[in-house]
Amino acid sequence: MRQTIDPERFPEPLRPLAAKVRDGVRLDAEDALLCLTTPHVLPLGRLAAAVRHELHGKVAFYNINRHINPTNICVYTYNCKFCSFAALPGEAHAWQMSHEEVYRRAAAHGGDEVTEFHIVGGVHPDLEMAWYEEMLRGLRERFPRAHLKAFTAVEIEWFARQEKLPVSAVLERLVAAGLGSLPGGGAEIFHPEVRDVICKGKTGAEEWLEIHRVAHQLGLKSNCTMLYGHVERPEHKVDHLLRLRALQDDTGGFNAFIPLAYHPENNYLGLRYQTTGLDDLRHVAASRLVLDNIPHLKAYWVMVTPKLAQIALSFGADDLDGTVVEETIYHMAGAETAQQLTRAELERIVRAAGFEPVERDTLYRPVHRAA
Repeated sequence: MRQTIDPERFPEPLRPLAAKVRDGVRLDAEDALLCLTTPHVLPLGRLAAAVRHELHGKVAFYNINRHINPTNICVYTYNCKFCSFAALPGEAHAWQMSHEEVYRRAAAHGGDEVTEFHIVGGVHPDLEMAWYEEMLRGLRERFPRAHLKAFTAVEIEWFARQEKLPVSAVLERLVAAGLGSLPGGGAEIFHPEVRDVICKGKTGAEEWLEIHRVAHQLGLKSNCTMLYGHVERPEHKVDHLLRLRALQDDTGGFNAFIPLAYHPENNYLGLRYQTTGLDDLRHVAASRLVLDNIPHLKAYWVMVTPKLAQIALSFGADDLDGTVVEETIYHMAGAETAQQLTRAELERIVRAAGFEPVERDTLYRPVHRAA
C-alpha cells in the first residue's frame, strides 16, 4: 500500500515526508518535528494509515481487561503537579484497598472472563513490596488465566529503594509472584525542562528508560506512553519519541505506545485548556510515523472518547484498549467518558469504522472464545 503514496498529491510541505514514508526511510528529528506541528493533519493521517495498513491490515485490537488501583496515596502528590489522582494520607479522597477488596474488584463485572488486570497506583509510603507480592499471588491463584500487567517504572523504582535491591532483583521477585508485564505510565515527557515543571523530583527519564531496559532484558514486555498537551513544546516531544525509539532498537521490548492527553481538572498545574480532537489525531498519526519499530499504537478510548478513538483507527492506531470497567485516574482529572465498554460495544465501534475487531491478550495474541 505504501507504494501507492504519490508525494505530489500531498501539500508541498509534506511531500519530502511522503516520499520517505513511501520508500520506508526512517524519519529523523526534523521530520518528527514537522509531523507534530503541521496544520495538514488529514494528509498526515493518510500517511500514518498507510503504515498502519502495512503492519495490521484491517485488524483493530481490543481486550477484556480490568483496571485496579489499589491505592492513590502517594509520596509524589505535590511533585506531580499534573496529577489529579494522588492523595496524601488522611485526605478525604485518599484510599487504600485491602487484599480482599482488590480480589472483590477483580471478580466484579465478569472477572472470570478478564484476560488482563491492569494494576497501577500511588507510591504508598508505608506499603512494603511484600504487600504487593501477596496481592499478585492472590490474583494469580483466583484468576489463573489472567495476565497481570502491573506497576509503573515509578513504582518499581520505589520498591528498589525500599528494599535496597537492584531493579533486576525487584522485577525477578515480582515475576515470581505473578507479574506478567509492565504498563507504560510515569514517562510523561522525558525532557528535563518539562519534568522540572510538572514532576520535579519523581523518577527521571534515564531511570524510567533503564527500568524498562532491564525489564526487557529479563524477558518482560512493556508499554510506553507520552503525556502531551500541557507545558511541553514540540521539540520536547520529538526528544521523547526518539528516546523511546532508540530503546526499542536496542531491546525490542515495547508492545505498544499510548499517547496520553493531559486533562486539566483537580490538579496543581493550573492549566485550564484541553487538547482538541485535531491535536489528538495529529499525535496519533505522528507517533505511528516516527515510532516505526513499536508494533502497536493505542487510541485509549477513555482519554479521547470512543468516537475519536474510532476515527483514530484511520490515523494510525490499531488498538482501542479494552473494556476497562472502572477507570479512576483520568476521571479524577475531569474525563467524562464512560467507566466501561462491553465487548459488543467495542466491536460495533470497530466495524462501523470499516475495520475487523480482534480480541487479543496482553501480548497481542488473538483470543478465541466460544460464541
